[in-house]
Amino acid sequence: MPKPQSGSLTAEAYHRIQAEIMACRLLPGQKLIIADLCAGFGFSLGAVREALSRLTAEGLVAAEPRKGFRVAAIAEAELEDITAVRATIEGLCLADAMAHGDLKWEAAIVATLFELNRLPLHDPADPDSLDPTWAETHKRFHEALVASCTSPWLLKLRGTLYQQSERYRRISVPLDLEKNRDLCGEHQALADAVIARDNPRALALMREHLAHTTRIIIASGVVKRHEGEAA
Repeated sequence: MPKPQSGSLTAEAYHRIQAEIMACRLLPGQKLIIADLCAGFGFSLGAVREALSRLTAEGLVAAEPRKGFRVAAIAEAELEDITAVRATIEGLCLADAMAHGDLKWEAAIVATLFELNRLPLHDPADPDSLDPTWAETHKRFHEALVASCTSPWLLKLRGTLYQQSERYRRISVPLDLEKNRDLCGEHQALADAVIARDNPRALALMREHLAHTTRIIIASGVVKRHEGEAA
């Protein structure tokens, strides 16, 4: 009987492959050869298989019967659906967070926003890529907004939807689609409304913030091109 993989090795393989997908170094629809992943990343066959199974459950990888695995394809209809569902879940998380947030919660939002506003969107060493520090800080800012939400399931669903949305954002980065967008202003307005416990404004701003990104990505045609290549 094969020896079970340690949780740490599987977790390492999962995070490494996930990072490659999120950074678009593994492109939508690309076939994933397990032997190549093992050789390239230095993980065992079992660890990579378990990692791919986990990524399949999260929707980042697609399993094809008798054909193996591929990076999940992207589609405009899916992006629009993800955005609509995410807006609903984010709204529920925000409402609960505003009802239960305290001074430390407010301070964490302000501190993370301060940090985010001082980082470049694009990687100075690779202008065609999202700056990894900005991406991580942006994730932490959005997490800070909902950190006082008391529902673990809402937060879990929100995390899954954020990850799916972020994949579409990363696909769009080389086109420099957001150069004329006031992201700092959008984030500031969101933070102000949330801290003020202004539910209607906070929820409306979040919905528009997410929809704005989706409109930019769809208008670029990048998703359509990937759909065509996968057809």
